Amino acid sequence: MDRTLLLAGALCGFTGVALGAFGAHGLRSRLSPEMLAVFETGVRYHVYHALAVVATAAVAARLPGRAVPAAGWLFVLGILLFSGSLYLLALTGMTRLGAVTPIGGLAFLIGWALLAFAAI
Repeated sequence: MDRTLLLAGALCGFTGVALGAFGAHGLRSRLSPEMLAVFETGVRYHVYHALAVVATAAVAARLPGRAVPAAGWLFVLGILLFSGSLYLLALTGMTRLGAVTPIGGLAFLIGWALLAFAAI
């Protein structure tokens, strides 16, 4: 098992749950419903991909090559860029951050493609 990737996945999971709780309890009265939905989308993809990072750590030793660890790190990058930009957008209203969000989504997609490639 790739311990560094497992640690990254665990930390991503921890922060995803913490941010989800913060959004549900601390932001509901402070954000508009639209911005709260943006924040919740960030949390949803954050937690999904934290689980994906843990899964890649678990299978990294079983599948040869670099595709699985690369997928895991792309998931981490996607969390930072996709979810992070949505968090900042919701909390600050800075719409310029919207340009970063698709790059994070692309990192997610490439990560999933690499994982499929490794399975083949």
